[in-house]
Amino acid sequence: MTDDDFDLDMSELSSAEDFLEYFGIQYEQRLVQVNRLHILQRFHDYLAKVDEMPTETQARWTLHADLLNQAYQDFVGSDAKTEKVFRVFHMHEPRTASVPLSDLMGQVKHAPSV
Repeated sequence: MTDDDFDLDMSELSSAEDFLEYFGIQYEQRLVQVNRLHILQRFHDYLAKVDEMPTETQARWTLHADLLNQAYQDFVGSDAKTEKVFRVFHMHEPRTASVPLSDLMGQVKHAPSV
């Protein structure tokens, strides 16, 4: 396999199942159905943390396979809420703000009394 072949193959993969099958990773269909976006995002996050991508194609393929397997395994014994892959899971509970009544009263113009 050449770099061009690998890059072309990667560009043609679209689903989590495509990636898992390409890299020869056995998976449970139900787990992937529920967590496909989370698995792919975690895979992307792991790839982004690689300091230096190997230059040899086989080494790149192996690294990708290992990182995808790791991303998949993260969800085997866990779930999306626990893993918190997406930003929405990092958001805190809605916050409330309060404004003292005295601050509001200072802004209100009083009508002239009759």
